[in-house]
Amino acid sequence: MIELRDLSSEDEERLYEWRGEPEVARWMSDADVSGREAHRAWFEQLSTDPDLKGWMITRGGRPAGLLTLTGLTGHHRRAAWNWFVGDREARGRGVGRAAQVLGLDRAFGDLGLHKVWAEVMADNDAAVKILADVGFRREGYLRGHVLSGGKPRDVVQLGILDEEWRRLAPAARQRLVEAGLVAR
Repeated sequence: MIELRDLSSEDEERLYEWRGEPEVARWMSDADVSGREAHRAWFEQLSTDPDLKGWMITRGGRPAGLLTLTGLTGHHRRAAWNWFVGDREARGRGVGRAAQVLGLDRAFGDLGLHKVWAEVMADNDAAVKILADVGFRREGYLRGHVLSGGKPRDVVQLGILDEEWRRLAPAARQRLVEAGLVAR
């Protein structure tokens, strides 16, 4: 079963390792972590800043990835969505898709957001497809928007509104239950 759980101090080391892996880092716009101390500061901020919320994505009780929301304290009730599947064995097994559904339930339910938006590297077809499959809609295309490895990369902007998620959520949850990815 795939679940989200709050971050714990034990997750800091695993996240450092995952963020340094080429397969994860190539899709992240903030992958240029300058070292251990910068990562530690990022993790501390993720764990304590009320503007941020992070969850460990777990598969069968084992850490599999990270899902975060940024910008929670703004008056617009919107937040930026970031996620990755760090565990190699969890990739391609529905973990990312399940994490989107579970995370959107928390974003719109527990946190009362109006909108969740994401920026995805334009050539990350798998991530764009997963987000579109759960209801995110393409809102923009930004040329040369981020530097990755010192090179400009294009970004696709996607978003989903609370009322859209309320309409789509029951079917999305049911598909995950039928696939054996989440409990009822």
